[in-house]
Amino acid sequence: MAEPLPGARPAAARRATAPARPAAARRSPPTTAPKAPRVAYVVSRFPKLSETFVLYEILAVEEHGVEVEIYPLQRERAQTLHLEARRLVERAHFTPLLSGEILRSHAHYLRRRPLVWLRTLYDLVRCNLGSPRYLGGALAFFPKAVHLARRMAEDGVDHVHAHFASHPAAVAFVIHRLEGIPYSFTAHGSDLHRDQHMLREKVAEARFVVPISEYNRRAIVDACAGEHAAKLEVIHCGIDPEVFRPAPAQGLRAADAPLRLVCVGTLHEVKGQGVLLEACRRLAERGIAFGCDLVGEGPDHARLARQAEHAGIADRVRLHGACTREQVAAIVREADVAVVPSVPTRDGRREGIPVALMEAAASGKPVVASRLSGIPEAIEHAAQGLLFPPGDAEALAAALEALASDPGLCARLGAAARKRMLRDFDLRANARTLAARFAEGARS
Repeated sequence: MAEPLPGARPAAARRATAPARPAAARRSPPTTAPKAPRVAYVVSRFPKLSETFVLYEILAVEEHGVEVEIYPLQRERAQTLHLEARRLVERAHFTPLLSGEILRSHAHYLRRRPLVWLRTLYDLVRCNLGSPRYLGGALAFFPKAVHLARRMAEDGVDHVHAHFASHPAAVAFVIHRLEGIPYSFTAHGSDLHRDQHMLREKVAEARFVVPISEYNRRAIVDACAGEHAAKLEVIHCGIDPEVFRPAPAQGLRAADAPLRLVCVGTLHEVKGQGVLLEACRRLAERGIAFGCDLVGEGPDHARLARQAEHAGIADRVRLHGACTREQVAAIVREADVAVVPSVPTRDGRREGIPVALMEAAASGKPVVASRLSGIPEAIEHAAQGLLFPPGDAEALAAALEALASDPGLCARLGAAARKRMLRDFDLRANARTLAARFAEGARS
């Protein structure tokens, strides 16, 4: 029997059996509620400001009775932190990449399950050959994954859920191999489309898989040559419509008033802010009044600031930097139009359905977005917003010009966008579905 880890509570202590009862009582139907599943969330970095969908999903599934333990692969050191993340950080299981305790976990499995340990490492290497990034990640996180398997077994984890089809799903795969704990993973955007090494194997051994869009579901089915389709269930990431809500009722914006644009997201090529600034330059050339708020931080901050300066629109563009959810909601609420100009990048990065799009739509804003990946599943062209070809600055400028000249169209699209979010992208409703799958998939 495995020796308990320091500070771990033996599973038997947590699941102590009730006193013996008469045979007749034992035959009676149980009157107590089923045990809440204990689910381990494996995430790449925590707490990451831009990954609010992970943070608030955890809180929402806990509202539906799931016991969540958080096992980040790396600790994110950020100056700005969501208030709700603070208490989760205090209880998250942060571990180093290598330590004496980790080495003892490897010795534990090499003594008791050497063939399983060797086969798992062999499969990680074999399945990731040809992908330096995935192979490097598999080898870097394998020591930690083995240790987490032992910790989760000691902690009585019933199910493992990984966010992202990349390194977190590979870690869940290792845990399942070593301890038999069932796992699932959510496939978002670049984690699925940029590199599909080992995807078939991860899907094959998962209890179920959560693509966040139908587009992603089809991509996984194609990658798996049609196998395991029954394991795939589209569950959208969700937003809280009480936080992201329309501004108080007010009259229509005057047609000659400046159009207030907002774009929320990491300042990175894949988010397409450069395309938006080029479209803004064209609006300025046409004499259209506007202001543009870029919310978020990232590697392209300096480049975007220079682009705005060179385009002569720096006085109309504000770069807010990193903001909390409440700050984002307030900025979006003051805007007239939300822009989501995502583009596929040269190295294969690609959006799924950006959470910023859902937040803006729930706030009652018309969304102008790229016709890319799963975005058309959330925003139907001319129904809840306007779609344009990715990277086409002229098409984006034309869409913004149309909205600038027609405040009534803005209002109609914005109202329809909120209804769409309430119907299919409500955080608590979608978390209820996910919590039910955790309960079904948890081992007895």
